[in-house]
Amino acid sequence: MSEPGPLTGLTIVDLTRVLSGPYCTMLLGDMGARVIKVEQPGRGDDTRAWGPPFVGTESAYFLSINRNKESVTLDFKSDEGRRILQQLIHNADVVVENFRPGAMARLGLDYSTLAQQHPRLIFCSISGFGQDGPRRDQPGYDAVIQAEGGLMSVTGDPDGRAYRVGIAVTDMVAGLLAAQGILLALFARERSGRGQHVDISMLDGVISLLSYHASIHLTTGGESGRVGNRHATIAPYDTFTASDGELFLAVGNDDQFQRFCPVAGLEHLLTDDRFKTNPLRVANEAALRPLIAPVLLRRTRGEWIRELTAAGVPCGAVRTVAEALSDPQVAARHMIEEVEHAVLGSMKVLGTPIKLSDTGPSIRSAPPVLGQHTDAVLGELGLGASDIAGLRSRNVI
Repeated sequence: MSEPGPLTGLTIVDLTRVLSGPYCTMLLGDMGARVIKVEQPGRGDDTRAWGPPFVGTESAYFLSINRNKESVTLDFKSDEGRRILQQLIHNADVVVENFRPGAMARLGLDYSTLAQQHPRLIFCSISGFGQDGPRRDQPGYDAVIQAEGGLMSVTGDPDGRAYRVGIAVTDMVAGLLAAQGILLALFARERSGRGQHVDISMLDGVISLLSYHASIHLTTGGESGRVGNRHATIAPYDTFTASDGELFLAVGNDDQFQRFCPVAGLEHLLTDDRFKTNPLRVANEAALRPLIAPVLLRRTRGEWIRELTAAGVPCGAVRTVAEALSDPQVAARHMIEEVEHAVLGSMKVLGTPIKLSDTGPSIRSAPPVLGQHTDAVLGELGLGASDIAGLRSRNVI
């Protein structure tokens, strides 16, 4: 991979914590941006205390989303700290924050105030419900947004409880959308010379993910409901049990069904009127599944995957996280990298999922320990050792 990255020369002041904002700024850092992460003195990002597990004194959670960043401790609720933050912002292209709407305005650090002095500044706000609307003041928590956004209503067994997705998907989607919004604002700035406010709502993000579930309601008035691991409009599309574990079978169309049946020794299903087309298979899924399940139980997942893949039928093993990370394809795609941590030494982190042919990503530094770069960054602002020592004695840094 060649250097520099596409965002080299860009400076981001990162005022975010927990997941949505740190995920956004990590992705931008991977692409070459300088990310200065501003943290609360003595405590830092909330996720530094989230555990177990801890690796030494470092939280595994924090380590997962804070590489390629510099950590500066600063109490910007104090007058001195706020002045220092304003100096940092003066030298920055982008500010990212995920406080509740109104919090930055109370500190005089909102976009409308900062833009008067920094018209090229791009200011990104991530919140649970957005910067306007009747629910703007409510806090955003991933599980709550999954519930309120309709995602849980379509996740889980038909006759069982609604479940949240096993990752904090609304946080991470908000981070992805924030990164996209920032890049769009940077592109627009190249044309106009002006920055702008990027307003990202976790609720907006999860609503946008409802896709065909939303379309079903908007066009027919119907509700999708929960179908477990099945698909509401495709069959057979579900988890099945092989002789050594769970297998996901994803027969996406009639051609694939015609290829699946001979491999499984189920040729007779091709002449059964109940299963001749996908809509018929969906309507008769309750009859189709019991005919397929005993057959798949006879062989291992590996055997089925080899034969079905060769026939052009999508399928895969239901794997653990450890199994997924050990896939040679993951290694080939550089999705696990090694970096040198200031305290832990050599450690592994996830790679970057965006690949560019000329100006690709790079994992240049490990997640920082709290305040690791405070002195260096403040020195760049012209503060001397005695100034910094005074700030530290007053708990400003």
